[in-house]
Amino acid sequence: MRIGIVVHGPNIIDSGYALKLIELLKDYGEVKARLGGTMGRTAVIDASLENVIDITKKLVPSDSLKIFHDENADAIFLLNYGKSDVTGQVFGYKVYNHYVEKIDDNNIPVIQIERPGEEDRSIIAWNNDLDIVEELSQRLGLEIVTPQEVYDNHIKQDNPDFNQRIVHGVSSGENIMVNSVVIGKTNSDKLTLIAKDNHIVDIIGGELKEHGLEKLGEVDLDSAIIKTGLLRKAKVTPRVISSDKPNEFKITFLDHAGEDVYRFRDSSVVITVGDDTTLISSDILYRFDIPIIGITDGDLDKVVEDGFKVKDSIIFEVESGFDDIVGKDIKKKIFNDEQESYDYQNIDEVRDKIVEIINNINCKYKISYID
Repeated sequence: MRIGIVVHGPNIIDSGYALKLIELLKDYGEVKARLGGTMGRTAVIDASLENVIDITKKLVPSDSLKIFHDENADAIFLLNYGKSDVTGQVFGYKVYNHYVEKIDDNNIPVIQIERPGEEDRSIIAWNNDLDIVEELSQRLGLEIVTPQEVYDNHIKQDNPDFNQRIVHGVSSGENIMVNSVVIGKTNSDKLTLIAKDNHIVDIIGGELKEHGLEKLGEVDLDSAIIKTGLLRKAKVTPRVISSDKPNEFKITFLDHAGEDVYRFRDSSVVITVGDDTTLISSDILYRFDIPIIGITDGDLDKVVEDGFKVKDSIIFEVESGFDDIVGKDIKKKIFNDEQESYDYQNIDEVRDKIVEIINNINCKYKISYID
C-alpha cells in the first residue's frame, strides 16, 4: 500500500505517538507523512522529525489530505490528539468534510486515529471500512467509532434558526481562539459560539472580548479553526536551528498571529503587534535565533505554556488599546505600508524610530530588554 499520513497539532508529536504510528504503519506499505499548522511545525522541529514529517508548506489538514489524494495514495491516515475524544472526533468530521468538498472522487479510504495514548482512544473509517481498521483497533486497543455516531452525538444541532458552533472539551477559564485570534474566555465546561451575517454576536458558556472580535472581523463559523486553552501543553526544550538571514539587515512586519511566521525566517528582526501575536511569534522565531520587537499593551491571553524570546529582543508595552494604533504607524512610517524593509542598519536604529513614533502619538510606554 501507498499510505499518506497527515499529522495534526503538537500534542500527537510531543506525546511520541506520531512517530510510533508512522513506524507501525510502515508494516502495511510505503509511508509518506506531512503536517499542517504552525504549532505543529514547532513540535516537529523540537523533535528533529523534519526528515520524517514534511513541514515545508503551511497547509490546513484538509489540503494535506487532498495532496495525498492527488498523489493516488491507497489509504490516508489522519493522526490527531485532541483535548478529548469529542473534540478530536468533531475535528476529524470537519476536516474530512472540507476535504471531500475539494476533490472530484472520494474513493481513497480516509482513516483517523484519535488520542492513541488515552483510555478513550478511537479509530474512525470516514468513508471505507477496511480490514486494516479492525486490525489496528486490536493492535492498539482503539475503539471503532462510526461517522454516523460522530454526527449523531456531536454535530447535529437542535435549533436550525441560528448559525451556532458547539465547542467540545473545554474547561472554565480557558482562552477561546478563532482563527488564531483570542475572542474571549470560557466560564463553563460547555461552550457555544453564535454568529449572524458572518460575525460572532453571542456566546454561551463564556465571555466575549470585543477587541478580539474587532480583530477577527468576518468569519465562517462552520469552517473556522477554534481552539481553547493552551496551543501547546507539553513542557519542551526548544531546538534552535540555523536561519536564512540575509547579508543585509532585513526587518519584517507581522500584525496577525495567524500569519505564516515561518516565512519570516530570513529576517534579521521581526516587529510583532499585539500581546498574543508577540508571544506566539517570538516562541517560534526563537527556533531560528531571530529577535523580535514586540508592541504590546499588557492584555496578554496566555496561549502557550512558555513563550521563548531570543536574546536582544525588545518589548514595548504601551497604554491599553494603543498597540494597534502604534502598529499602524510603524507599518506606514517604517515599512511604507509594505511588509519588509532594508532601510535600517541594526535593531537599535529600529528601536529609536519606534520610540519616536510612540512619542508623536503622546502615548506612555515602557521598554523591556531580553538578555
